[in-house]
Amino acid sequence: MKLSDVRLSPERVLKDISEIAEFHRIQGSRELVESVEMIKEKLDELGVENKLLRSAYDGETWHGTLASPIAWNPVRGELSYGERKLTTEESPLLIMAHSPEGEAKAELLPVFRDEDWGKAEGKIVLAGRDWRDAYKRANEAGAKAFIAYREGTGEFYPYIGLFLTRDDLEWAKIPALAVPESVAKDMISKSLKGGVEVGVSVQVETPEREDLPMLYATVGEAPYIVFSAHICHPKPGANDNASGSAMLIELARKLSEAYRDSFRFGFAFLWIPEYHGTQAFFERVKPEEFYANVNLDMVAGSPDRSGSTLMLVRTPFSRFSVVSGLLEHFIGLTNRKGKSFSGSELPAMAFKAYPYEMGSDHDIFNFFNIPGTMPITWPDRVYHSSGDTVEKVSLETIAIIGNAVLATALTLAGEDKEKLRRFARGYAMKVLGEVSMNTETEESEKLVMRGLARDSRFLDFELGYEFESEPWLEWKLRGILNERLIRRNGGNAEEFKRLTEDRKVYAQLHELLMLSELLPRGGAFKALEEEYGKVDKEKLERLVGVLEEAKIVTLS
Repeated sequence: MKLSDVRLSPERVLKDISEIAEFHRIQGSRELVESVEMIKEKLDELGVENKLLRSAYDGETWHGTLASPIAWNPVRGELSYGERKLTTEESPLLIMAHSPEGEAKAELLPVFRDEDWGKAEGKIVLAGRDWRDAYKRANEAGAKAFIAYREGTGEFYPYIGLFLTRDDLEWAKIPALAVPESVAKDMISKSLKGGVEVGVSVQVETPEREDLPMLYATVGEAPYIVFSAHICHPKPGANDNASGSAMLIELARKLSEAYRDSFRFGFAFLWIPEYHGTQAFFERVKPEEFYANVNLDMVAGSPDRSGSTLMLVRTPFSRFSVVSGLLEHFIGLTNRKGKSFSGSELPAMAFKAYPYEMGSDHDIFNFFNIPGTMPITWPDRVYHSSGDTVEKVSLETIAIIGNAVLATALTLAGEDKEKLRRFARGYAMKVLGEVSMNTETEESEKLVMRGLARDSRFLDFELGYEFESEPWLEWKLRGILNERLIRRNGGNAEEFKRLTEDRKVYAQLHELLMLSELLPRGGAFKALEEEYGKVDKEKLERLVGVLEEAKIVTLS
């Protein structure tokens, strides 16, 4: 497959990144809504059909499996000790997202061990991990305020959100702040040398309700290839995720210009708050309108300034699709710079495609039976911090990812079906070949063939085959699994938390549920092992039991 002649403008994307990065886009805040309204104005100017859908942040509504945080706007924050003073003029991240307001002045208590909590009453607590649990414990212990920091942030303020609901406000009473690691270590040093008094002040607004905005744009008719990007996250949030939101604007521009009535797909574009917005979106649309999803999250990280490589998260085996293969192929063509000693083209960025991983809005599309894939730059040394600024993003990275996504869309929509069939066959052989180098392909081959059969219905070629499903379970409450949901449904939230501390187990649990709606128990676990290698079957079995007890799944 050849690259399309259509190219996006990295410079336009960069300009939009800088504009979006001016908003402090916390979920539940007014500035989140304002950032979406700004993007809507841009789409209106481009003549791209769009509509602004709305749900609510009120601390009570449920967005699918996720409880809405409260509506919340920071006003001003201040922290002082000794000669040092920090304010929100330096960074709004000084106030932890969704913190109650309040003032306090007291001795600092760094918490290193469990027994330190016995001394927390009347103190200002400083904690470096498990922040949400630590914040609740500080309230219960009678602390006057809570300060968080995160290892590895250096001079930058970390982004830490509490996502408090209205029920949480029954116990969440003290102000919560976040400081750079360097400040935390200075405060700890002074505390250990004889104590340090800290003063804090947090002013916030907590209206009864704020809009949860979902901006949805379309070009052409269904079925759609849908491109998504989460618009939320704190100021500046340039790579995470002003970059994806800005690239989405440029894709809407270029695909609306390139669209032809002969295309087999229309194009849809979705800007949402992460997870909450995507789950709320699926309460308002028909999943069968969509062929596949490409999710854009952190698509501008630089190898030098951010320490980033380029990852492609493939669709899971339960949702196998050629969309991952085309995007992988085109990244290989756009990601070129320089020559080897024999003249072969070399990659501009380190790049690898990975089996399905969780962590962004492609997850929700996959849960609702729409194959979702995601290009992402990772790691990012300024991830979730005030250091995620515009000067750290890369025009070269924007061009690599953006033009590969653009080529994927145009190829799926307009390429000759025999060329697509040949490519799909080759990609299936590649994926199964990777599996067969390590294990048998008994279940994965069935799933790949099923995915190709679905692709065939949309792409008008004949490939793959269906198989008769023998589901182990039914996923009744579809969406991101979490402790609050399990607790609401009378399940064992503490056991769920303990068993999912390993993020691999958590991701594999969701894929296991998708597999288990297609395969019997033994086949689902075999497919999971073929996809990921070794899995913790005992933990996953127990987690399914926890979900069954909470009526989130029912066993067949």
